Amino acid sequence: MLKVGLTGSIAVGKSFVLGVLSELGCRVIDADAVARQVVLTGSPGLKSVAEAFSEKVLKSDGSLDRAKLSEIVFADEAQRKRLNSILHPFIIAAQDAQMRDWEQQDPKGIAVVDAALMIESGGYQRFDKLIVVHCRPDVQLERLMTRDDLSREEAKKRVAAQMSQDEKKKHAHFLIDTSEGFESVRRQTEAVFRELRSLANG
Repeated sequence: MLKVGLTGSIAVGKSFVLGVLSELGCRVIDADAVARQVVLTGSPGLKSVAEAFSEKVLKSDGSLDRAKLSEIVFADEAQRKRLNSILHPFIIAAQDAQMRDWEQQDPKGIAVVDAALMIESGGYQRFDKLIVVHCRPDVQLERLMTRDDLSREEAKKRVAAQMSQDEKKKHAHFLIDTSEGFESVRRQTEAVFRELRSLANG
């Protein structure tokens, strides 16, 4: 099975690319969805987060208070790194288990894992190929402000907190530029898929 990583900075359109790859027949994992699963109430992941950040990141029903945790980690890079170092092993184990299942069912299939911090965490090295999604910085800021209802200053802060798009592009086997809208992205994604398909077929 061909294992493909899909990454890119915040608000560049990774989810749309992942959706197109799914439509084309790839098996896809959204790391954000996995990240939510590994901190479900009562999970070992949530227990580890609560031990590290204290019970104040839990709601009264024992579930994770995401707003409270975001407040802590977006304000402090050391805390954000600490959270990532706690959650990454749980997330990677869950992704790898899923890919092993798929490989048994479909040895010539394509598995795509979408994760924002794949390069930063070193997790991208587990994949055969890496797709980096990117767009012009002005487009990224506008999308982020609209999506998360942020001021320009807040949006800039969130972008600055991540590895730069240019740095991410250096690691890519395939690049998809989302600056020009959906139709252009779909065409580029279909072209990348054709190359992945021929690699998977060996």
